[in-house]
Amino acid sequence: MKAPQRLQALIDEGLIDSVVRQLMSGKEAMVYVVRCGEETRCAKVYKEADKRSFRQAVDYTENRRVKNTREARAMAKGTRFGRKVTEAIWQSAEVDALYRLAAAGVRVPTPHNFLEGVLLMDLVTDANGDAAPRLNDVVFTPEDAVRHHASLLKEVMRMLGAGVVHGDLSEFNVLLAEDGPVIIDLPQAVDAAGNNHAKRMLLRDVENLRNFFGQFAPALLKTHYGDEIWQLYERGLLRPETELTGSFVRETGPVDLSNVLREVDDARMEEAARLVRMQTPRQ
Repeated sequence: MKAPQRLQALIDEGLIDSVVRQLMSGKEAMVYVVRCGEETRCAKVYKEADKRSFRQAVDYTENRRVKNTREARAMAKGTRFGRKVTEAIWQSAEVDALYRLAAAGVRVPTPHNFLEGVLLMDLVTDANGDAAPRLNDVVFTPEDAVRHHASLLKEVMRMLGAGVVHGDLSEFNVLLAEDGPVIIDLPQAVDAAGNNHAKRMLLRDVENLRNFFGQFAPALLKTHYGDEIWQLYERGLLRPETELTGSFVRETGPVDLSNVLREVDDARMEEAARLVRMQTPRQ
């Protein structure tokens, strides 16, 4: 196919030889299958901020570092330069997270380059060598649902051990490769230690996995792995090999009404985003 204009810079630099086809159009980016020498990879082209359906909520961008106070002031004022800096930080967050997680052994696509708002990385494939499907496109047996759920919990634990919380993990952001699930879409990833909302996001990520796989294995719906994982993390006891029980006894105390209302709003936003994703075409 004819190369999209946004990919031309990578072709000029010799990073891409040709564009095979468009793979998908998501809420934040367009993804293309490309040829790089003998390798078939994918190129993720980030959409401009005003064309994305996923907004950079302050909860996600909290504590992300900038180079200097000038950039910080511009971002706070929302100037044109500030918006440009914010966008650059948003895009580079996924690149940084991918390299960080790949080094920690987390099952994510291997990144190769990032240029002009385009992320070049491995194409995740199924047993036939075709682009791997999202979990949402697969029907599981109860046994496979339990197995893949357990596998993804291990990846969540590895991510947290590397100091990262996905922040938007669901059946729409996991691909089922030939050798198991692979986690994708990380521009909203947050620093577990530096973001005050990290725990809430981790619990929501784990809950999303539970609710999805629970459709095929209802016993999973009674588990509480998120709280257990976070407690182990807080106590410095979290290891990828840690055996989880799925049980957790919550401590009772005063109700934080503002936090409850925030979670209600988050649930509404998540459901709205889920409906958008279900309508997103995959080619």
